[in-house]
Amino acid sequence: MDGLCYGGDYNPEQWPEEVWHEDVALMREAGVTLVTVGVFSWASLEPSPGHFAFDRLDHVLDLLDAGGIKVNLATPTASPPPWFGLAHPDALPVTADGTRLAHGSRDTYCVCAPAYQEASVRVARALAERYRDHPALAMWHVHNEYGTWCHCDHVAAAFRDWLRARHGSLDALNDAWTTAFWSQAYADWDEIAPPRATQYLPNPSQALDFRRFLSDAMLGHYRAQRAVLRGLTPDVPVTTNFVFGSWVPVNNWEWAGEVDLVAIDHYPGDRERAAEQTAFAADLARAWAGGRPWLLMEQAAGIVYTGTRMLAKRPGQIALHSLQHIARGSRGAMFFQWRASRGGSELWHGGMVPHAGPDSRIFREIRDLGRLLPRLADVSGDVLADAAILWDPESWWAVEAPGLPSPEARYLDALHQAHRVLWRSGVTTDFAHPSGELSAYPVVLVPSLYLVSDATARNLARYVEGGGTLVVSFFSGVADEHARVRLGGHPGALRDLLGIRVDEFLPLDEPVPIRLHDDGGGGPRTVNGSIWSERVETRGATAQAWYRGGDLDGLPAITRHRHGAGQAFYVSTRLDDDAYAAVLACAGVPAAPVPVGVELVRRSGGRLFALNHTATEHEIAVTGTDLVTGAEAGGVLRLAPGGFAVVSTL
Repeated sequence: MDGLCYGGDYNPEQWPEEVWHEDVALMREAGVTLVTVGVFSWASLEPSPGHFAFDRLDHVLDLLDAGGIKVNLATPTASPPPWFGLAHPDALPVTADGTRLAHGSRDTYCVCAPAYQEASVRVARALAERYRDHPALAMWHVHNEYGTWCHCDHVAAAFRDWLRARHGSLDALNDAWTTAFWSQAYADWDEIAPPRATQYLPNPSQALDFRRFLSDAMLGHYRAQRAVLRGLTPDVPVTTNFVFGSWVPVNNWEWAGEVDLVAIDHYPGDRERAAEQTAFAADLARAWAGGRPWLLMEQAAGIVYTGTRMLAKRPGQIALHSLQHIARGSRGAMFFQWRASRGGSELWHGGMVPHAGPDSRIFREIRDLGRLLPRLADVSGDVLADAAILWDPESWWAVEAPGLPSPEARYLDALHQAHRVLWRSGVTTDFAHPSGELSAYPVVLVPSLYLVSDATARNLARYVEGGGTLVVSFFSGVADEHARVRLGGHPGALRDLLGIRVDEFLPLDEPVPIRLHDDGGGGPRTVNGSIWSERVETRGATAQAWYRGGDLDGLPAITRHRHGAGQAFYVSTRLDDDAYAAVLACAGVPAAPVPVGVELVRRSGGRLFALNHTATEHEIAVTGTDLVTGAEAGGVLRLAPGGFAVVSTL
């Protein structure tokens, strides 16, 4: 598609035909260019096995085409119809405790069940054969938010096949899983099952491999549909929408190369931190895309879902959050959904057209955003980042296992803090794969990278030897790719690079004081460490901060090690954001001269996105033309509270 994509999930099957005509008229008024159709429409498209009813969808696509609106046509396989579960009860998902779930919600399927796989391909083929020449068709949207777990016998058989391919032999598997512990050694492949409910702690290596397997199994389901769609419509891009959460066993690094356009769904969970959470999600999406275009496929129009409440987005936040994604490379801003449903499980989920209808604040903001985006259609160029954070979903999965030294040493908390501190310092950030090329970044942050392979350790050492600065947080490098502890002292694979040895982890019940050396000229100051501490011995590194009091009194808490042409810092405890920012400043992370809450994102080609998330007017030093208003910024740009600008500095 030319220009930016703007629109959302459209569910016409929920509405009578007269509403469709109103919808198209309102879409045109709002500047909608693309809608996702059919995500949850399987029951209406295939009301009985093998019998397809396309008349209503034909009419909808014709109306959209007549209105100049393109269609991202979905395969509806995320929500099988009631008849499917009755005909194939073995294809319903089974939980870890053996409960087979019933139809009545979405995602009631087992991705490994042959009947489900066959039905998925059948409905995808029927859609492609029907609409391959339709002028509205612009993209295929396979499934929706892959992430449904199952522990049934179909899964067990597929898991065993996957394990054979991964490990090659039972001896290799038993070694990788350390099955000598608790008499778990396997003598036959048929003895292996998914990690189901058991008496006490499960095997962490088995649980980690199961998540890897689920990611691959779901990818196989996607590939089967993609093959059908590409075979019939080779020129139409195919994607699926990634969703981020602890319940999602999807390795997005591996999936990203399988889609023609990386697409994400993002729903902030904290209204006060929605801006920084949005930046986090957009930076992840940009990393997965690897320099290719990507798209915000779903966001809520007027609501922030906190988990317990649905809080209204403040006036202007719809545009601000959308522009955060576009600033970071999204080819548009899409929503779930176009029209808020009047019933069903998500009847209170926000819509671009809310329950109040078009005469509402939400729709007016939607319409205003739609009128703005064409002015930004030509904005291109790479996002210019000053630092990178290593992101590894497998370390995240491993650190979620029970039986670790502290349940508070959560990977995602460390990852979010690293990004949050950089964002509040005005530093635009990339995420990078631990084995990826890092030489372009002056500083790379490594938050709690629990799993480190030998290849990753060599990559990080190469980066520092070449002049880079590494900032490594506690609980990094302590295990190999099979989640087996590296012996000889922590942080295992990173000991030599960091110039330290840790012989003991000491999780904390209460914060401990730390004397922090301040390279900024302010002299030593005392900060607190929380959650975690370690007995650190320097072996070439120099201490930058020391524990005060208790068993670790006087021992290093933060160290710096010169290695080759670069340096590597190690932080052995959880610092608060201000203290962590001070460490990053010592490491050479450049803080932008902007207030917290004012966001500047620069693109190659002379484009600057300036977004004010505060309730105060701020001035930004910049010269150029604001593409939003057409006004000239002659050295100073005034950003109103909640205001934004996109400046061409050429």
